[in-house]
Amino acid sequence: MDTTQKINRTEEEWKSMLTPQQYHVLREKGTDAPFTGKLTYNKDKGTYYCAACGNELFTSDMKFDSSCGWPSFDKEIAGGKIKTARDLSHGMVRTEIMCAKCGSHLGHLFDDGPTSTGLRYCVNSTSLEFKKEQK
Repeated sequence: MDTTQKINRTEEEWKSMLTPQQYHVLREKGTDAPFTGKLTYNKDKGTYYCAACGNELFTSDMKFDSSCGWPSFDKEIAGGKIKTARDLSHGMVRTEIMCAKCGSHLGHLFDDGPTSTGLRYCVNSTSLEFKKEQK
């Protein structure tokens, strides 16, 4: 069940709110270069949010080291936080993942994860903000 309140902004509004890199990845479906993202190697406990709208997406307990070059998660926070679509770009068939609240591009979902879910949410660091757990 989708419990997310939708955000509708014009592309000009997004451009004024996001950095050029964030706009490219989140709104134009760009991709971070592998092994370069600020959150790829993050091991801190906390929560990952959509960088465009602050929608809560993943927790650190869902993150694993996939060695693929991007932050990887084996599931999402429940409640319809992420939506998917078939992506036929670049000569491949993939499942795109987007923030259900604002529609921003997050990355792709693969069925090759090593945990019990069998899933790997491969997410651009640029698409995420991280808030460290307060002790």
